[in-house]
Amino acid sequence: MSEYLKNLVADVKAKNPSEPEFHQAVEEVVASLEVVLERHPEYMANKILERLVEPERVIMFRVPWVNDRGEVQINRGFRIQMNSAIGPYKGGLRFHPSVTLGILKFLAFEQVFKNSLTTLPMGGGKGGSDFDPKGKSDSEIMKFCQSFMTELFRHIGPNTDVPAGDIGVGGREIGYLFGQYKKLKNEFTGVLTGKGQNWGGSLIRPEATGFGVVYFTEEMLKTKGSSFEGKRVAVSGFGNVAWGVVQKVNELGGKVVTLSGPDGYIYDPDGVSGDKVNYMLTLRLSNKDAIEDYSTKYNVEFHAGKKPWEVKVDIAIPSATQNEIYPEDAEMLIKNGCQCVCEAANMPTTNEAVEVFQNAGILFAPGKAANAGGVAVSGLEMAQNSMRYGWTTEEVDNRLKMIMKDIHATCVNTAEKYGVPGDYVLGANIGGFIKVADSMLDQGVV
Repeated sequence: MSEYLKNLVADVKAKNPSEPEFHQAVEEVVASLEVVLERHPEYMANKILERLVEPERVIMFRVPWVNDRGEVQINRGFRIQMNSAIGPYKGGLRFHPSVTLGILKFLAFEQVFKNSLTTLPMGGGKGGSDFDPKGKSDSEIMKFCQSFMTELFRHIGPNTDVPAGDIGVGGREIGYLFGQYKKLKNEFTGVLTGKGQNWGGSLIRPEATGFGVVYFTEEMLKTKGSSFEGKRVAVSGFGNVAWGVVQKVNELGGKVVTLSGPDGYIYDPDGVSGDKVNYMLTLRLSNKDAIEDYSTKYNVEFHAGKKPWEVKVDIAIPSATQNEIYPEDAEMLIKNGCQCVCEAANMPTTNEAVEVFQNAGILFAPGKAANAGGVAVSGLEMAQNSMRYGWTTEEVDNRLKMIMKDIHATCVNTAEKYGVPGDYVLGANIGGFIKVADSMLDQGVV
């Protein structure tokens, strides 16, 4: 890494202390950009990177609400509006106790490049709260969402910032948030995505991230003359993303043999298919955030406190959360014959583990490219809202598949153009960066 980039990373760490995930995300991106800066010194002259790592706006606010026992509760709310060079801020809301400013800045930073890769006109943002919906009643979740939106509404809009769901924010939460926004603004606009299909939502939105990852993985496998047919797949998590992955892998002839939760992982040698796929929805709606019940119901192995990366598989699709694959996990996957790793979660692989995969010649794709299907269909939902018109499942799915094929092509072509063929990380980082950087140059220093 050049002295300029080393100094930039050091400056980010000094200005943003105690935010290791944000530091990690910045390091991962800038490590790919040295060759770009050599060819385009105007990016350095106009301090594009220095501007990219600084959010355009950080909104932090308190969220008071009253629980079912009549007790006042206080949570902290956030919205990071990272970059709007190519469109209104776009990115999910996460409700989880682990939410901090640093986590959301990392997610917002990644979202900028992910949204750029979709080819749709969307900037990058992210938000959420340290509120934990687990164990809360519908009434408590509604009260929290209404209080959260009472502050957030003044900072968002269909042409300003369009949040979506993320961990802890599904259709129920989006509904409560939208209802409060509509009441406060006295207007019905496409300000949130992931809405119910009766009131402006898009078909296949819940499955979109998982479907998109599998479409991207399919394109990766094609570069080696292979496919999902007959392949064993390790999946982590059991939420919306994993649910979409399982459905599409089954459709393409593969077999998902693992799911995981904070409590451990299950190994199902017969594959997660049929009623088992529907049972994933039951587990998710139970709010237990545990996978062990699957092993009890279907009489399969449960490995408490472990991750699914020790199972012999051909493909791994991490779909849970950040930093779930460390170097030792990567080495175990390689040892057990894994040939392809495609990130469905945001940054689930540490930078050191990515290096292990790449040094071993394993096909590896970063989440900012591979998991863009969710935000892509969110963008399609925005388009449908603007037209006051809805597309069929087949139309949305076809558009999603084409977007994922285009993202894959961008990654492959960009990596080749900059002298590192097959490097999806470099291809995604540079491909996403150049569109945003050129847009920032066009718009001046703002």
